[in-house]
Amino acid sequence: MTDHDDAPLDVARLQRRLAEFAAARNWQPYHTPKNLVAALSVEASELVEIFQWLTPEESARVMDDPGTAHRVTDEVADVLAYLLQLCEVLGIDPLTALAAKIDRNERRFPLRGPGGVPPTTE
Repeated sequence: MTDHDDAPLDVARLQRRLAEFAAARNWQPYHTPKNLVAALSVEASELVEIFQWLTPEESARVMDDPGTAHRVTDEVADVLAYLLQLCEVLGIDPLTALAAKIDRNERRFPLRGPGGVPPTTE
């Protein structure tokens, strides 16, 4: 995938585009960590709203309906945009943070049986 300049997408480039978009509109004073976290929560809630009353089977097929798929895609983009902006403001490298979290989870939840399933006590 590429962005508006046909250069390969990466997190830093997307963060720059978001920062440029906000700067062009003089929105930086509003992009405090508190406001960005609140906006992230609102957008995540809008994503939840799409799935709220679906059965597990319906939720697994949510992308089959073009209208719903578009809504899901837009909300995922909104969540990611606010998360990337928050990371930029706080000086967090989101990919490094995620890799470190996965490492901690692998130590915290080690494989305990075939396929990672805990052994039975039978």
